[in-house]
Amino acid sequence: MRLFIHDYAGHPFAVELSRFLASQGHEIMHAYAGSLLTPRGDIANHPDDPPGFSSRQVEMNPEYAQYKYSFRHRRRMEIAYGKNCAQTIREWRPDAVLSANTPTEAQEPVMVVCREIGARFVMWVQDFYSVAVDKLVRKKIPIFGALVGSYYKRMERRQLQGSDGIVAITEDFVPIMQSSFKVSADRISVIPNWAPLASLPVLDKGNPWSRSMGMDEHFVFLYSGTLGMKHNPEMLLQLAIQYRDTPAVRVVVISEGIGARWLLDKKEEHQMKNLHVLAYQPFKTMPEVMASADVLLTVLEPDAGIFSVPSKVLTYLCAQRPLLLAVPGVNLASRIIVATQAGITVEPTDLPGFLRAAESLRSNPSRAQACAAAGRVYAEQTFNIEQIAARFSKVLAIPTPEASQALASV
Repeated sequence: MRLFIHDYAGHPFAVELSRFLASQGHEIMHAYAGSLLTPRGDIANHPDDPPGFSSRQVEMNPEYAQYKYSFRHRRRMEIAYGKNCAQTIREWRPDAVLSANTPTEAQEPVMVVCREIGARFVMWVQDFYSVAVDKLVRKKIPIFGALVGSYYKRMERRQLQGSDGIVAITEDFVPIMQSSFKVSADRISVIPNWAPLASLPVLDKGNPWSRSMGMDEHFVFLYSGTLGMKHNPEMLLQLAIQYRDTPAVRVVVISEGIGARWLLDKKEEHQMKNLHVLAYQPFKTMPEVMASADVLLTVLEPDAGIFSVPSKVLTYLCAQRPLLLAVPGVNLASRIIVATQAGITVEPTDLPGFLRAAESLRSNPSRAQACAAAGRVYAEQTFNIEQIAARFSKVLAIPTPEASQALASV
């Protein structure tokens, strides 16, 4: 079966799914947006990839990252990207398309071309883009913004209702799809995100990356990932301030874009020698990067609520390190950490609680070790790619091996 798996962001778990399906004998084109400023998985083509796997960067305006927070410029670039993606699908002519993380106006031509060529169209819903746009434009332009937000919601509703299948990453999305987008619950398959466990082994703190960065002998609080409008870099700054007179402690932030630039400015302003802001690291080095940490950090703004589930948390769980989250308690990531006891979670507005929790994990090694072990156990029990791929195969209407053999014998 020919499958076009389009993950706009280039997440590690999505490309693991593509490679696994290719290893099962399917022909997979894994497509992603080329000009996003975001951490990515191992999306390059490799000589040892399964024969049916190929990775394709869909053409995107190289200035996208520069204009990410300009609604007008960003919209124009996303529309153009959607047309490029649709053209790639038209030329390749897959049997089914799985499209994730895609802005609403970029998703529209993808859905349209699927109808044109008779391909099954499945939306993999990681977030509600139209809801985010609605909140943003209502704040910026209160009266006209309501009309703009309504336009995007109608478009996303049309896409959800017109899809042949829907994958939601959390049960929390189901009632929203039912009430706001009028989608029947029986058309929604809930498949939580995961992390590519086989690519994320547990390593020692003393490793080539940590030694090259001079972090192998320090206590390291580490944040890795997007740091944008749904995050609060102030929490990370205050953590560094708390330990500015403790030479053994470092706060390391691996990110790029608006939040990273803000932290760099504050680092200079406050002369913060213990705060280190680094560019995104290649995915192949991530096991060493995360092993360099003593505590792994996540922050998320209060209004993100249930709408954004940070995939970095799932990657962190593989590292066998304790986690410290400042995210809404209703968020799935927070609920996972509480249920598994893999770390400590506080509300994103609770700065004193965040700082106390950081010190608790630093000063109580036995507690930190217990949290770390619990996180890895959860990852090993949950991130089984064979079982996950079987669930996606059902949504994508991929014939089982038995059905394929039966068809071949006809």
